[in-house]
Amino acid sequence: MEIIYRKIIQTPLGEMAACAVDQGICLLEFTDRKNIEKQFTSLSKVLKAEIKEGDHSLFQQLEQELKEYFEGKRSSFEVPLYTTGTAFQEKVWQLLREIPMGEIRTYKQQSEFLGNPKAIRAVGTANGINKIAILIPCHRVIGSNGELVGYAGGIWRKQKLLELEKAILF
Repeated sequence: MEIIYRKIIQTPLGEMAACAVDQGICLLEFTDRKNIEKQFTSLSKVLKAEIKEGDHSLFQQLEQELKEYFEGKRSSFEVPLYTTGTAFQEKVWQLLREIPMGEIRTYKQQSEFLGNPKAIRAVGTANGINKIAILIPCHRVIGSNGELVGYAGGIWRKQKLLELEKAILF
């Protein structure tokens, strides 16, 4: 059976669980996130692999890039990612990666960028099941009314990430 390696990483916003396979980082979530066990189960099922605590060569790069990000010295990530979603989810996640640091978009804008203005809920759902926090920046998407909504890691973290990114740029 294939193995997904898991490691706990400390960040200024709390502990994060990272998972990696040879193709890339396949999960990065705050350990106190709602339904984190469901994320692990789903990942294990999709990749037909067992999750084991252990080190992977990608963790060193991930930790270094996260450290630089939180220190305000990095505005993009180079560590390879390995996502597991439907074609629609993959499009949504790719679109998230194209939102420049320091910018925010609404779920409505994201659905319009996808060419499907009525898919606001579907975009929100795909955002919500993104398994790679920060690197696939779902925190950069807010409600149409300007509210910080829907962040599984906690709205306070979404706020902190957006503040950090604004500070990096200015």
